[in-house]
Amino acid sequence: MRKIIARNVANLGLCTAALLLPTLAVAETEASPVPEFKAVSFPATDEQKRQILASPEITVDGKTTQIGFNTILRSGDKAGDGVFGLLLDETGKPVQNKDGSEHISVDNDFSSLLPIGDKLFMVSHFESRPGAMYVTELNQDKTTGKLSAVSTRNIDMSGVGGLWVPCAGSVSPWMTHLGSEEYPNNARLTEAATSMDEIEDYDKPMARYFGLDPYAESTTVADFRRVFKPYRYGYPVEVSVDVAGNTEVVKHYAMGRTAVELTKVMPDEKTAYISDDGTNVGFFMFIADTPKDLSSGRLYAAKWNQTSAENGGAADLEWIDLGHADNAAIRKAIEEDGVTFSSIFSIGQGDGTGVCEAGFTSINTTDGYECLQLKPGMETIASRVETRRYAAYKGATTEFRKEEGITLDPDNKILYVAMSEVNKGMLDHDKKADLGGPNHIRLPQNDCGTVYKLELVHNSAIGSDYVAKNMVGLVNGEPTSYPQESEFTGNTCHVDKIANPDNVTFMPSRATLIIGEDTGSGHQNDAIWAYNVSTDSLTRIQTTPYGSETTSPYFYPNINGHGYLMSVVQHPYGESDMDKLGDPADARAYTGYIGPLPVMENPNKK
Repeated sequence: MRKIIARNVANLGLCTAALLLPTLAVAETEASPVPEFKAVSFPATDEQKRQILASPEITVDGKTTQIGFNTILRSGDKAGDGVFGLLLDETGKPVQNKDGSEHISVDNDFSSLLPIGDKLFMVSHFESRPGAMYVTELNQDKTTGKLSAVSTRNIDMSGVGGLWVPCAGSVSPWMTHLGSEEYPNNARLTEAATSMDEIEDYDKPMARYFGLDPYAESTTVADFRRVFKPYRYGYPVEVSVDVAGNTEVVKHYAMGRTAVELTKVMPDEKTAYISDDGTNVGFFMFIADTPKDLSSGRLYAAKWNQTSAENGGAADLEWIDLGHADNAAIRKAIEEDGVTFSSIFSIGQGDGTGVCEAGFTSINTTDGYECLQLKPGMETIASRVETRRYAAYKGATTEFRKEEGITLDPDNKILYVAMSEVNKGMLDHDKKADLGGPNHIRLPQNDCGTVYKLELVHNSAIGSDYVAKNMVGLVNGEPTSYPQESEFTGNTCHVDKIANPDNVTFMPSRATLIIGEDTGSGHQNDAIWAYNVSTDSLTRIQTTPYGSETTSPYFYPNINGHGYLMSVVQHPYGESDMDKLGDPADARAYTGYIGPLPVMENPNKK
């Protein structure tokens, strides 16, 4: 290995440098198609921990290109007439905080790049309650590839009842933005609540979208339920943009209601995988009736049949059929028929040990141990608005923990799924998470997480060439305790390995998996890694300031002669180390990219 010291000043409007460690990746031959990023150091000083450190160069196909982190917009920036990240209610008025100030979200998350006609647009999520999406027209310098914002505006979500906690996302093969809605409300508790004190604090801010102050003493639980319908939220959200920048929004109720981290559509334009974030969650596959149309189809939930407990574990996957549905029927049930939890399930008492009375099925999901009985004729509705509970009821696995990003190696038909932590329901006989459940997953605890690889094959019964047959641990974090005198003390995961993997993206034909982190004590400063799947080597290519989360790493091999790796730095100083914040302006999030990169088009792309 060679020792390299370099400094890269990024376009951030602040002093940002990249101090490099010895390269962690195995060097490739000069003409290798596998990109070699110069590695950045693990931040060790207070100065470094306040900066965005990014790889200053990349070598690919024998050519070295100077790169870095480039900011397109920060939360609160104005572009044209729009303020990036300003939350608006259903009437288009700014949403207010408790102190009366306008709410500008610092929870920037997934941002897509969409070349439409001769223009380039960016659609960006804000992971708030209410959530928001902004469409930004970009200027691309034809020579350098540098991106800058021309104008930005809020996307109207009133036609779908507002947007809830949009998290990660993807770009569909037909060039639409596929968003998400994470951590949906527990409809059982909201229906049963007798006062606002019994409404979960996490859910209350959504009422602001409808002009209701959830914190006012005069606000009643009836007021809250009048505006907040739990079954409106928790679905993949598709946004199409035309050349004029006009947008169309569709919520895909047919794909099921879960804590959607993201949806990833396969090259057949019909098969889609949906990850479900949280504790005791499922893993889902949707087969659309028609290519490029996610409005109707059949939903499946995975059952983990364990074959190994080593290195993150391994399993053969069985797919449990949850039935067919379409958007229109499910939306009608929500908006017109007023479906509630009690109209779907009867609730049993159980004996507290995981056993239910006759006629009731014992399950354990995010909402804990429950004894449920499905009411007659409610199969289809249950499968789409209580998807996780229904999947458990049907025998699928709901024991995954912090199931995050999904990406695809299309050449080798390998899917990658990040599990931010291997604990709780993924352990063997966890006292709480396995109570009343089947205990399908029985793995050693790894609080630093694992990225899994899934082999995709033809399945004639399901009718897809992209059905995951197994799931095997590939890249593991390593719990570590550093001594008090170490510069890395306080980090609980090995600093040269991943910690709590979250969003992932793949560079087709380049054997490179990009892994972003969402970690707190695992790594004090979250990182993005390039993992060479051929050599099993890791290169740290970006780190973020105190309290940030890396979101939205997404690879674009060729947009008008330039490549990009999108990268968003969410809520600086907002998740940990909040006492380190001096200037409030430093807490604004960054939406940007690593690059511009050389074109890395997949030679096998048709």
